Amino acid sequence: MVAKNGYAAYQNSRVMTASPAELTLMLYEGAIKFCNIALVGMENKDIEKTHVNIIKARNIIDEFLSTLNHKYPVAKDFENVYNYIRDLLTEANIKKDPEILNLALEEIRGMRDTWKEVMRRNKMHVA
Repeated sequence: MVAKNGYAAYQNSRVMTASPAELTLMLYEGAIKFCNIALVGMENKDIEKTHVNIIKARNIIDEFLSTLNHKYPVAKDFENVYNYIRDLLTEANIKKDPEILNLALEEIRGMRDTWKEVMRRNKMHVA
């Protein structure tokens, strides 16, 4: 119990002290983690585990959509990608189809990797 509380405190501290760029990276990592958990749920025919974790990943994508700054032209491109990922997650959840979920996961990983490169080029902290 102490170890679990210690880890939770560490995670909370990590989030509270992270830069906006690091928080964005954490969100991508979280979406990837939730998709992977959903894939395990699909393998084990655990419909609830699959559903709950796809919804968690989709909520992260919704957060990205809601925080886009449309004063920059590139925001429309991001919006299109996020909507595509959101649609894939929704379809994967409805059909419980690992192939569709893997497509979404591939897109999220691509976005995460691009974000890491942006952070590296701008000399932001990358874990």
